[in-house]
Amino acid sequence: MAGPDRWSVANTALRAAADRFTGMVATALSPTVKVTADWTLADTVAHVVSIAVLYVSRMEGTEVAIRVPGLEDMLAVTNVDTVADVNDHVLAHFTERDPRVLLSQLDTAVAHLLATTADPRSTVSWLGNARVTVGGLFAHLTNELLVHGWDIARALRRPWPMPDEHAALYWELFMFDMLRDSYGVLLNTALPMPRHHVSVQFRSRFTPTTTLTLGDRRVWIAPPDDPFDVRVRFRPARFNLMMFGRIGIAQAVLRRDVVIGGPRPWRLPAFLRVVHMPNGRLAPAPGRPRA
Repeated sequence: MAGPDRWSVANTALRAAADRFTGMVATALSPTVKVTADWTLADTVAHVVSIAVLYVSRMEGTEVAIRVPGLEDMLAVTNVDTVADVNDHVLAHFTERDPRVLLSQLDTAVAHLLATTADPRSTVSWLGNARVTVGGLFAHLTNELLVHGWDIARALRRPWPMPDEHAALYWELFMFDMLRDSYGVLLNTALPMPRHHVSVQFRSRFTPTTTLTLGDRRVWIAPPDDPFDVRVRFRPARFNLMMFGRIGIAQAVLRRDVVIGGPRPWRLPAFLRVVHMPNGRLAPAPGRPRA
């Protein structure tokens, strides 16, 4: 839960990530350079803008400024396997690709968010009817800026440092707080569930030690003293890149960005098949080929 110190860090992280992202995109020579297999630089910026604009609407209780047919109905039933479908639908209808216009929209949206007087512990509706705190929205948008900034920086061959303290907010304020409240249908998946309960303890010097348990087709935060099967020690910035498919598990483990241990570490893949980010490396969506 976002206390005053973490809320201050969340504000600082969002402002810093947005400024760095904007500065890099503004100096790119071409908006059509490929940044990922499917998206150009302009597509990537439009995606980030669409999220920022959505969050302004959630915070202010207004309609989303970007007109996308059926968006609210689609968002209500989205789960982690169908996030890519939502992204495709939004980008098909949000057709602005001029970087100057997009960066102006991003700056306006971030300014609105940072000016909020809302309680950072209050919640709003998110994908799949999950409940996310205001602090969690800031953490998630910061992570979007950091991860997609990494994509753009790679394409432009620019450095892109990712502060671990800022990357860690994704877990502490977004993911863990969402699991404490309600994740709606977000983690519902047609992929196979493990036969046994699996508990994974996550440890980092930038986050509170937290154990997640998967069983009976649901996920919850276990009491601090409960036993666990797997221990994951992680450096948040690189862990996020791994979880979102930017680097492989083997690379993260070999660099010791992620250290896997505990009494039953072999149970981690079954856990990550369900509790995963949009990432074809860890768990391709049912019916979709592995990326």
